[in-house]
Amino acid sequence: MSTAGLIIAAPNSNSGKTFITLGSLRALQRKGISVSSAKVGPDYIDPAFHGAATKRLCPNLDGWAMRDETLFHTLNALSDSSELVVCEGVMGLFDGATLPANAPSTKDGSPADIARRTGWPVVLVIDANAQAASAAALIHGFATFDKDVHVKGVIFNKVGGPGHIQLLKNACETHIPHIEILGFVPRQNDLALPERHLGLVLAEEHPELEEFLNTSADFLEEHIDLEKLVQLAQANPFIQTTENNAFFPPIGQRISIAKDKAFAFAYPALLRHWQECGAELSFFSPLRNESPTESCDAIYLPGGYPELHCDQLAQNHTFLNALRAHYEKNTTIFGECGGYMTLGRAITDKEGKKHEMAGVLNLETSFAKRKLHLGYRDVTCLVDTPFAKKGQKLRGHEFHYATIIEEKGPSLFESHNASNMQLGRVGINSGSCFASFIHLIDKTAI
Repeated sequence: MSTAGLIIAAPNSNSGKTFITLGSLRALQRKGISVSSAKVGPDYIDPAFHGAATKRLCPNLDGWAMRDETLFHTLNALSDSSELVVCEGVMGLFDGATLPANAPSTKDGSPADIARRTGWPVVLVIDANAQAASAAALIHGFATFDKDVHVKGVIFNKVGGPGHIQLLKNACETHIPHIEILGFVPRQNDLALPERHLGLVLAEEHPELEEFLNTSADFLEEHIDLEKLVQLAQANPFIQTTENNAFFPPIGQRISIAKDKAFAFAYPALLRHWQECGAELSFFSPLRNESPTESCDAIYLPGGYPELHCDQLAQNHTFLNALRAHYEKNTTIFGECGGYMTLGRAITDKEGKKHEMAGVLNLETSFAKRKLHLGYRDVTCLVDTPFAKKGQKLRGHEFHYATIIEEKGPSLFESHNASNMQLGRVGINSGSCFASFIHLIDKTAI
């Protein structure tokens, strides 16, 4: 299968690519174009905004963590559902995992990595706020840095008046005439999304999100040539996956999944894959004091923001008691990051107040003294699990600010970073409970 696609990237973070992507997606969707989106890298938050803009599931494309089977399974699913894919990059175009020295692979998870493997052209978003003719030199450098990454267009963001626009236009026409200028977007400070410690505030926390998306679309329709943007997209055939071997297998047959503002970080494509494998999924809200489905044989507590809601969670005894009861009857429980913290004895909030949690694991964590833990993780299972056997390697990422006060019990994984630096043993396996700070993405080839 193949679908026309392109990648919206930038030289660096905070260039405005998320705003440009969201407004363009909504504008294209309003025009009746069958458009889907994707997000490069291990991001849970931006895809929810994409989904709101297009009314379609937005998967992640992770060149480092995903095997070819998983990456192309995801790409083929996009091809089946749309005629155009707009993929948003992460950080800078060539920014990805720090691979070991002399690594033979260029699969570093960067937007450039996805551009090479899909053949999709790149549209650069340039923050022109503090530059003029020099922007052409910047674009020229990005366009010639890697012959297998094809920069075809540019959108200038945060531009000033007509004089600024003319300087940018003259420099590009003189030095990089083969790069299509798709638009000049003026500074617009009131079209911005609020942020918190792990990125943007969740999409479901924006009561006026529809208004924001439509206003952004209206604004960008005035300043971007969307017809040219669509024309730049390129279709390339993807490798066909002949067997259902993507991601890692379902953790049970009847899986009950926590889903609300405190537990929002689950990959939609993984959940869809579990359903394709025959698993039955149900959802419950710990914040509403709901219990996992009584008949479930597995519970998934994904990451999110329990540290912002631990006072409420500690009072939701129906939810906490249900977790304990399922643990006692050996229901499989799989916890990641925020889910891991909730399965422990207590979470200390940013004010230093301790809140009792499920106590399934001998674990205490704290958000009082924030410390960033961030990066790709290559892990080896130390025990047999529902998602992998002992000795099997998986890939994922870690992104949180919590610190461990106490952690006791048989470790779940041996962990390394993308540079193959050993990080030690992480997580806990206690009976039927398997949990850690690692957000798992895919298994690796055996």
